[in-house]
Amino acid sequence: MAVQIGIVSGKGGTGKTTLTASFAAAADDVVLVDCDVDAPDLHILLHPVVKSESEFSGSKVASIDVDKCTRCGLCETHCRFGAVDVPEIDALSCEGCGVCAHVCPVDAIDLSPRLSGYIFESATRYGPMAHARLLPGEGNSGRLVTEVRKLGERIANATGSDTILIDGSPGIGCPVIATVTGLQLAVVVTEPTMSGLHDLDRILSLLERFRVPATVVINKYDLNVDNTRKIEDMCQGRSVEVLGRLPFDTVTTDSMVAALPLPEYAPSHSMTERIVEMWDRVIGMAH
Repeated sequence: MAVQIGIVSGKGGTGKTTLTASFAAAADDVVLVDCDVDAPDLHILLHPVVKSESEFSGSKVASIDVDKCTRCGLCETHCRFGAVDVPEIDALSCEGCGVCAHVCPVDAIDLSPRLSGYIFESATRYGPMAHARLLPGEGNSGRLVTEVRKLGERIANATGSDTILIDGSPGIGCPVIATVTGLQLAVVVTEPTMSGLHDLDRILSLLERFRVPATVVINKYDLNVDNTRKIEDMCQGRSVEVLGRLPFDTVTTDSMVAALPLPEYAPSHSMTERIVEMWDRVIGMAH
């Protein structure tokens, strides 16, 4: 069974996807999984070529059979989302809870699957990739994350790859819980700000609750060395290893503008050397 490594963060904008793409470029024989289904952007750097596409249904939507409907109005009275205007149901307002179907005395209301997004299996120059796109306004992104991870596992089994590299969602909500459950290692990317400190504490607490081993990368550590020390003290107090510190460097921004992972954009740069060294350590820790 393939080892699963997730790159996560307690907040958005810490450089999580940037590091994931760089790790992908430094890796050998990995399956890539983008679990940030609400706002996926790993594809921007890896330029995947879609091989297959499947629909994802995360919820249901109600509809009224006008031939059966007696216009009693019970469904409209009980709908807390204001989606019913007998005999019509506004699909955009409907949450698929099923209360209207439950109270209907003549079984005139059906619940049918709602198209919530798409799941993709793709090829990149760094290995196969599982990713998804949640449609605007749709929920159940945690369930979609689970489906994307399952696809990544199937790809790994089919290709014989022993490592799955996951770009996780930011925060500590349902998509993140679906991302980190069962990981062999979580690499937490943080930054030396007060919000970075706060959200690092939250994500480490989440990982501890789910018994997922963690290591921390401090991105742009030199922008505030005092907060960097606070992060290191926090990690020491939690017995969490600091995997590495990355300085602020415009070469990273340049690589993002070029839509290329740093090891591909600047293979001999000192930042690339640091990232390759960190990846080698990550592989050792996870395996």
